[in-house]
Parts: sequence; C-alpha cells; structure tokens
Amino acid sequence: MPQIDTSEVSRWDQHGRRHVVRVRRAGVQRTISCGTCDWRLRVRFLPWLKAQEHLVEAHQATVDPAGR
Repeated sequence: MPQIDTSEVSRWDQHGRRHVVRVRRAGVQRTISCGTCDWRLRVRFLPWLKAQEHLVEAHQATVDPAGR
C-alpha cells in the first residue's frame, strides 16, 4: 500500500480571502483539490505549479502568505 503525503498551496485574493489547494500524493500520482470550489485534478508533474495556476485563474488569489 503506497504512503500518502499531503501538502497545501495557499494564496489570498484582493478581498483578503484565503484560498487553499491541497496536494495529495500516493505513489507517483498526485491529486490536487481546491477547498474553495471543489475543483480537482490528477497530475504527475509539477502539482504545486498547477495549484498556483488554479488559484490565480479561478480565484484571482495572488498574494503568497510566505512572501515569496
């Protein structure tokens, strides 16, 4: 049975709302899911980049809480 790891990508929009996309890994497959709109996608490569793209395109959430 593969080990499951999770992480998240979060950004704030211009109204101060926090949006979070969770990245769940099981083996080589990663599933990313948005906590705001229930959007889901299965990816093998660059899941965090896909998560950031979703936050920008769907929610206009561009402010990184880590300041990066």
